Amino acid sequence: MFTLAALPHISTRTMFNALTATALFSVASLSNAAIFNDNLPTDKDAVLSVGVNVMAVKSAYDLEDDTEVNVLPGAFYDNNRFYIRGAQAGVYAINDGVNQLSAYAKLAGSEFDPDDANGALQGLDERKSSAEAGLSYQRRTSVGGIRAQIGTDVLDRSGGNTARLTYLARITKGKLTVYPSIGFEYHDADYNEYYYGVSDEESAETGVDAYKSNSSVNPYINISANYDFNDRWAGFANQSVSYVPNEQYDSPMVDSRTEAATTLGLLYKF
Repeated sequence: MFTLAALPHISTRTMFNALTATALFSVASLSNAAIFNDNLPTDKDAVLSVGVNVMAVKSAYDLEDDTEVNVLPGAFYDNNRFYIRGAQAGVYAINDGVNQLSAYAKLAGSEFDPDDANGALQGLDERKSSAEAGLSYQRRTSVGGIRAQIGTDVLDRSGGNTARLTYLARITKGKLTVYPSIGFEYHDADYNEYYYGVSDEESAETGVDAYKSNSSVNPYINISANYDFNDRWAGFANQSVSYVPNEQYDSPMVDSRTEAATTLGLLYKF
């Protein structure tokens, strides 16, 4: 007789990664399926914008200089079939003007360089950023949009999973468009353990207290703005602030209740 006891043990993380991979393949495969005949037509006049961004990131880690400035390329494109938004790219399965379901991939995670840390934290292991893939659903309404996302670390740096729930709005006045948003981001225990945990081995080598983290929910706000100087050039700005909950703040690696990123960019439209 078949029993559940005969099944091998499968971790929650393994099951989630497998289900996410299957879902991503399904969404990509269904993007041209006949079932979605109500999708918006491909926008053959979609504009590709590329440029350069200057980003200043204020980390919650206990660093000698907790603000890092980077110069990064940027791109924006959306033809109703696939899109590029900065460091995120995706393909739509549903995009009917009201509902959007897409599979996406993006850069994700934090970075901790021990060489930049204070005191005994310099003896800890490096934590690296990663790539996240997942599913995103957005519903547009007369008072803004609601977006839900769920993703997983596909490079297995942390092996962690994340989820986000966001309210988005759009305000346009002349050549200026502002996009305010507010939401919550969930990080599971694997994600937090990699980026904020301190192992017994690290503790023994450095004297830093060992720390094991649980899952967390981080509230955040974000404001983006785009200004069209003319038909070819546009300026872009973004400010985001995230609150660091106890599950991350109690780590000996952390000394701030907030993380923030400020971005200024210049875009050229083809």
